[in-house]
Amino acid sequence: MAAAVSPLAVALPDLPPLAGVRLSSAAAGIRYQGRTDVVMIEVAPGSTVAGVFTSNKCPGAPVDWCRAALKGGKARMLVVNAGNANVFTGKAGRDACAATAAAAARLADCPAKQVFVASTGVIGELLPHEKLVAALPGLQETLSEDGWEKAARGIMTTDTFPKAVTKLAQIGDAQVRITGIAKGSGMIAPDMATMLCFVFTDAKIPADALQTMLKKGVDASFNCTTVDSDTSTSDTVLLIATGQAKHPRIPPPDGSAARNRMLADFARALNELLLEMALLVIRDGEGAQKLVRIDVTGATNGRSAKKIAMAVANSPLVKTAIAGEDANWGRIVMAVGKSGEPADRDRLSIGVGGVWMAKDGGVVPGYDEAPVVAHMKGLEVEIAIDIGLGKGKATAWTCDLTHGYIDINGSYRS
Repeated sequence: MAAAVSPLAVALPDLPPLAGVRLSSAAAGIRYQGRTDVVMIEVAPGSTVAGVFTSNKCPGAPVDWCRAALKGGKARMLVVNAGNANVFTGKAGRDACAATAAAAARLADCPAKQVFVASTGVIGELLPHEKLVAALPGLQETLSEDGWEKAARGIMTTDTFPKAVTKLAQIGDAQVRITGIAKGSGMIAPDMATMLCFVFTDAKIPADALQTMLKKGVDASFNCTTVDSDTSTSDTVLLIATGQAKHPRIPPPDGSAARNRMLADFARALNELLLEMALLVIRDGEGAQKLVRIDVTGATNGRSAKKIAMAVANSPLVKTAIAGEDANWGRIVMAVGKSGEPADRDRLSIGVGGVWMAKDGGVVPGYDEAPVVAHMKGLEVEIAIDIGLGKGKATAWTCDLTHGYIDINGSYRS
């Protein structure tokens, strides 16, 4: 039985065609019955690609395949399956990636290294890639520039709603589009927060410039989010530029100042898209009922601020207090202290929903809990933490921890 849609869900926006991208979806019966579980995305010849992948030391075979393919800087096709992660599958997993890429390459008339593959789902089970390969010809025949919604749905596992964002940007006097789809609900934590995100643009941008912008954008978005502190073995973000838009030529790397100026608005739109995509994943956190933002200021530096913010975001006690709408600020103090970062109890300040609850090592005189409790009953909760030691600041996003998380993960394979 499908899970109820998250109360934090956001409806899909209008997703117009993007020049140089065609998509299709099919039910291959890899794990699920009666639902799409394979997605093919074809991009124009000559498309450039960038990627960021999980830091997990036990990555899936598709991650290894994509890392190797990325060295070529070109993409022609992407094949994604849901229901089986193709992780911890040894040589069989590697063979599955190679067979899938080879079959797709024959259809696209391109080298196998220009085919990217991604998988999401159960770990440790062999991927029946013969089903995947058998589905590819039919997928190619049904490729459509209007297949965005079906593709977003086709990569879902425990997700309760499809996720997509589209943005416009300027390069010179020309307008370009950036569109992305993502999946993710559980096993979400920083270092490539199972989470998949595929972003496409019609701009003509060299692979090295794409890689620089993507890495920076991911660090400020997906790598600042957490659902359950578990870093997936499959996390993948790909950014593919089809080069179909007409705009001024991007300067070479040795003209970095001119390149940065020309790509400034594109980078802005990309960063906005990546953050929105990351927050869609958090909004669909398994069992989530509340979206939580944690702002840390006054840390010794930005790195320290981020570590503190993530310690709070990952604290089961903080997350369950939020689920219970309990204004227990002592749990936040605990999480700050356990982060291992510089903190002084007598300079620390804690606030929720714009109300400071504790300052200078104690409760604020005359503190009234009523407005804080009212704030915590909402769908979005904001926590402010001032360390009082410096100018470092950071923001992290998480969700509450409910019994729904246990229900979903306790029965994931059954």
